[in-house]
Amino acid sequence: MTKPLVALLSGAGISTDSGIPDYRGPNGLWRRDPDAEKLVTYEYYMGDPEIRRRSWRMRRENRTLGAEPNAAHYAVAELERSGVPVRVITQNVDGLHQLAGMPARKVLELHGSAHGVVCTGCRARGPMEDALARLEAGEEDPPCLECGGILKPATVMFGERLDPEVLGQALSITKACEVFIAVGTSLQVQPAAGLAGVAADHGARLVIVNAEPTPYDELADEVVREPIGTALPEVLRGLGR
Repeated sequence: MTKPLVALLSGAGISTDSGIPDYRGPNGLWRRDPDAEKLVTYEYYMGDPEIRRRSWRMRRENRTLGAEPNAAHYAVAELERSGVPVRVITQNVDGLHQLAGMPARKVLELHGSAHGVVCTGCRARGPMEDALARLEAGEEDPPCLECGGILKPATVMFGERLDPEVLGQALSITKACEVFIAVGTSLQVQPAAGLAGVAADHGARLVIVNAEPTPYDELADEVVREPIGTALPEVLRGLGR
């Protein structure tokens, strides 16, 4: 008997137990400091050197790069190791699914990765840690070493479009899966949020694990409001059985 394909869409809520704050929750970053949104908005970032300097300072202080996976990330990797076909579509840029043991080829990062940088001019890429080392050495807004262009994190900022190839793969997986689990996501940011609706339309069992209500709850076969660190492992154990 073949095991059903499980697609898991993860948002910021899966990583809060790892010490990474979410954005839109009751205590989320955007609610506490609406101005912080400018630091990750492409237009402001490209047009204002002071915003860029603040953005780099934020990354120096950011806990994302030093974060460790939590029980929810490990539970996903464990399900994959048990022989259930699992694909992760993540809105997160923290790389914690891979750190927990999910093969990188089975993780689609819709919003890019905080572990890299990319030049907005020549598109050269490099590790974030190299750029942060240059900050420590005194550069406030490190330019690209290849062409002198503006460097930015290899994440999708507000005002940038998602990589159409990654989005296309996410859509294919969503249409093919038999179980679609949305975990720790407000399901408010399109086009990622729309994947939950696509999964339901294609007959997948839709499970939503999130502290707050989402626009897709009424389509779901199951809505779980319990803390993710305990609720997701329980849901996934049920699938494994």
